[in-house]
Amino acid sequence: MTRNRFDQFSKQFLEEVLTPSSIVEISREVPAEPLLIDLWVTPAPERAQQRQNLGLLGRMVASPCALEPYRNAPSPEEVNRCILKAAWVTAESYRQAKRAGNRLSGTELPQLWLFTPTASPALLESLGAKSQVSWPDGVYFSPDSLKIGIVVLHQLPVVEETLWLRLLGKGRTQERAISEVIALPVEDARRRPILKLLATWKINIESSELIDTEEEQLIMALSQAYLEWERE
Repeated sequence: MTRNRFDQFSKQFLEEVLTPSSIVEISREVPAEPLLIDLWVTPAPERAQQRQNLGLLGRMVASPCALEPYRNAPSPEEVNRCILKAAWVTAESYRQAKRAGNRLSGTELPQLWLFTPTASPALLESLGAKSQVSWPDGVYFSPDSLKIGIVVLHQLPVVEETLWLRLLGKGRTQERAISEVIALPVEDARRRPILKLLATWKINIESSELIDTEEEQLIMALSQAYLEWERE
């Protein structure tokens, strides 16, 4: 249940912050496979400034990409499904380019971004993932042939640029990000919609008959966001 409620929140949250600058498709189906891509993002070229306002997340969605947020570090089976999704995204991009009479270079292929609160060395090794000097701590890339980026949310630097990603973390990482959202100026247009989503998440958790320890702690962090949303 914890994961299902996080899935709902993460998709709604990413749709909310990305829609002003991109076309967002939730649960895009992978044909002939029992798989869904959580979010497919196509940036609107004329809305670069709105993406820039999203910091690191905006940089990630500057070109078409798939987003896969995880509440917990993905299992080996989930990693394999991500590889399959990434392979389909690449193959579909080549098919579309061929139909249009175009050729794609490796740099033009869509990236699949995997968001995870933590990642063991074994997980990163299974994807051949390595950091790059042009990206901050916590961001890793598989070999170009896979086109998978891994964002380890708890390793990201605690700066404004990473706020919208850290909000998808767990424990203290997420609690701090929630506090930062509350501390945004009231006139910041991003503040109220996110407070509403956080308040809705709290309501959804409390309406369930099954609440685990993790969610009990999360309710405490979400309560202030709920009060702020009510106050406004």
